[in-house]
Amino acid sequence: MKSSAIKWVWLSIVIIILDQITKYYVSHQFALYETLPVIPGLNLTYVHNTGAAFSFLSDAGGWQRWLFICLSSIISVILLVWMKRHPASDRWLAIALGLILGGAIGNLIDRIVFGYVIDFIVIYYERWYWPAFNVADSAISVGVVMLIIDSFWLDQAKVSTHSGDIKKK
Repeated sequence: MKSSAIKWVWLSIVIIILDQITKYYVSHQFALYETLPVIPGLNLTYVHNTGAAFSFLSDAGGWQRWLFICLSSIISVILLVWMKRHPASDRWLAIALGLILGGAIGNLIDRIVFGYVIDFIVIYYERWYWPAFNVADSAISVGVVMLIIDSFWLDQAKVSTHSGDIKKK
């Protein structure tokens, strides 16, 4: 019996723990909208995000909370099933799925408990600011980039390798 990528769920748990610890710290040490400059181009600013990425639907009136809870829950189950069905030997994909799963659950916890996601990392250049984000968002972003790389480049390399094996026989 082959080992599945589900063994990488420990990475998701690490992301969830880091995400929740940092959010707890910021929400208990900062006043809402308080900003702490860290280095040029990076601030910590405590904000609440009732929307999705880039505050999408943040002014929708409250129903979006339940939509995002449902979507995050469904996506988390799909990711778990994907990990269960995928071999552990493909570490790149397993890590990508683990990062996305951890980030999705980290933000899901906030939506269930508070009705919003706690964001606090703000990157900027001069007067241009990227929307605030958190550890969970970072994990999701890195995981998605890894999935894209896997789909477009690594997957092609796997197909080429397997095609070469077939031609040799």
